[in-house]
Amino acid sequence: MPAQGKHRRSQSTSLRRGLAAVTAGGAVLALPVIGATSAFAAPAPAAVPQQTVAPASVSAQVNSAVQAAPAQHSVAAGETLSKIAREYSVSGGWEKLYEGNRKIVGENPDLIHPGIKLTLGTKTEAPSGDKAAKASPSAARDAETDRADRSERINATPVAQAAPAAEKAVTYTNDLDGWIKESLAVMAEQGIPGTYEGIHRNIMRESSGNPAAINNWDSNAVKGTPSKGLLQVIDPTFQAYHVPGTSTDSYDPVANITAACNYAADRYGSIDNVFGAY
Repeated sequence: MPAQGKHRRSQSTSLRRGLAAVTAGGAVLALPVIGATSAFAAPAPAAVPQQTVAPASVSAQVNSAVQAAPAQHSVAAGETLSKIAREYSVSGGWEKLYEGNRKIVGENPDLIHPGIKLTLGTKTEAPSGDKAAKASPSAARDAETDRADRSERINATPVAQAAPAAEKAVTYTNDLDGWIKESLAVMAEQGIPGTYEGIHRNIMRESSGNPAAINNWDSNAVKGTPSKGLLQVIDPTFQAYHVPGTSTDSYDPVANITAACNYAADRYGSIDNVFGAY
């Protein structure tokens, strides 16, 4: 029995040692195995994101370089800073565009002259071209509308400039009606008052509408200065009140009317205020 007890203790001790050794060995062996397993397992999935991140980084650097590169735009007729900034996606909008080009634009950002070159500076990260159209359909439509409006204004400009050339010179008939109307046009340019009715009324009283009429029997005729023409003006009065741009012949209908109206305006305020000999 004692021998067997010793045998058991010895065996038990040996077993415990053996277990300890195995356990210790297992711990020692497990760590390298687990470490090796982890070492082989970890790099495999990590290799995939490393490959996908690299192109994005390169692309970002390329985009950054492109965005940082300044560009220029030659202003076309009808364009505004806000439209240009929107069309080129200028960072900071038209205010930034104006700030960078204030010297060439001037103090009024609403007035930009065709032909000047604007520095656009950096662009925003918004995509441009076909990508911009896909990313923002409304922005693409706005840009297209701006270009269409600008094209219409540019095409319409020559027509508007050519309009004055299409105006025809006013012609007047060679009769009493035409003479009065032409005289009124000259009087309007010279600031001489008078109306068609006032002129016509006095002409019919003085000469009955005869531009060659002359008075050879009144006091003026006795003095050697007879009254002449449609409104019976004596030569000294005609010369004193002659209107530049009209004939110097006192019998000329338009010259006679404008000189007489000029005299009446000076003395009576207007030919309309004359109802008798003047």
